[in-house]
Parts: sequence; C-alpha cells; structure tokens
Amino acid sequence: MLFDLRGKHRRRAVRVIYIGLALLLGVGLVGFGIGGGFGGGGGLLNAANSSEGSSSASFSAQIKKYEKLTEQQPTNASAWESLANAQLHEAGGEKYVTSSGVTSKGKELFTQAAHSWDTYVSLNPTKPNPELAERMLTVFGEEGLNEPKAAVAVLQIVVAARPTSAALYASLAEYAYKAGNPRVGDLATEKAVSLAPAAERAHLKSELAAIKKNPSGTSTETDTSQTGQPFTVTRGANGIKATPAKTTTTPAGKTK
Repeated sequence: MLFDLRGKHRRRAVRVIYIGLALLLGVGLVGFGIGGGFGGGGGLLNAANSSEGSSSASFSAQIKKYEKLTEQQPTNASAWESLANAQLHEAGGEKYVTSSGVTSKGKELFTQAAHSWDTYVSLNPTKPNPELAERMLTVFGEEGLNEPKAAVAVLQIVVAARPTSAALYASLAEYAYKAGNPRVGDLATEKAVSLAPAAERAHLKSELAAIKKNPSGTSTETDTSQTGQPFTVTRGANGIKATPAKTTTTPAGKTK
C-alpha cells in the first residue's frame, strides 16, 4: 500500500532510496548559482554524463567558496543557504550514501549541512526555501542524523508550500509523534487522512495511530509458548527483532 509505514524492510529500503534520489535530483535541478534558489543549468543529462570525481571536486570547490563567504558575511542568509545546498550536493557521492544507507562520512557531512541550514533559518529569511527544506529531511530523518524535532521543522516548511500532499502530512505526523509533539502529530494525521485516497484512509489512520501509541517502535511482550519470559520486540526499518528484556532480580533472603 502507498502508506505502508511499518512493513518489514520496507521503510528502510524506501528511506535509503529516497536519500539517494533526493540528493541526485538536487544535482539535476540545481546549478552552481545556488544562492538565488533552484534555477541554474546543467540538468540531469549533464549530471549523468559527468564523472564522480569531477562532480565531487566541483561541489567541494563550492563548499569552500561558500564557507569563505559565510565567514566574511555571517549574517548573509543566502550564503548559508548556498552552503547547505553545496554540502547536500557533495553528500550525493558514493562515499557518503550507499545502498546500505548513509556512511559515517556522510553523517559528518550531514552534520555540517544541518549547521548551515540551522544558521540559514535563524537569520529569518523572508521565505525559507521549501525545496531545500525537503532535501534536508534526508539529513534529519532516521537514516541520517535521526533528529525528529528538526525533521518536523523542515516538514512544516515543506507542507506550507505543498499543502495538498497526503504523504508529506503523513511524514509530518510520524516525525511529530517521534519528537513527542502529539498536538502537531494529530493535526497532521487529520490532514493526511483527509487528503489520502479513500481506499487508503483507514489503513493510514491505523498506521499513524500505531506510531502515536508506540513512537519508538519497541514493545515488551511475554513468550507464553515456552519460557514465559519477557522479551523486547523492536519493529523498525530492519524488520522485527526480539531480545530478552532486562529484568531485576532480588537477592536471596531479601524481599522488594
């Protein structure tokens, strides 16, 4: 189903694919005149025909350029926007994102991009860049830095620009619940369900309710079939994993 958020292996695969595609798409859409938004030249054809080494070198040069500019002009919001954009371009390389997810080097670069984005937003731009905000979701999402509060903040910018996307509202609800913000989660859930296809609404509502109830994706259950001992069940991107739950033993001769 379109909104199957908790299926075994599905969410991890979708997130990894989304990271790669989002960063690759950014390469195709954004030229090197990044500061003004997402105009620019190049396009997907040029991006596909350029070598990894030359692309990486170009993005590295852009990063150095905008790092120097932000040092010289620390209150220049456009410079910080351009720096975050260049860092996300660089993060599209194979040493940063693989089929298994974001590498350690990728997370280091994501941390730098997060700093650039946070500084950009703190300077109160008239209209925060929604395309860049959407790409920042790959940074703050579970496969990136796993910062649900920051993911909520960028998604609020994105849904303001794309208010008819049920999928975006569903993501906002999910991250809001994980960030401990049920009010925003409930509002986003209501909007997501109203925008979803009629055949998907009940399933989507059920999935988001499950996330609200158990945002961490873990629960403690008891194996009554054999040992009767409790174990922790983790339902997440890697499927279902059961491990013995920690128990507290009472020394002989003592009572609780």
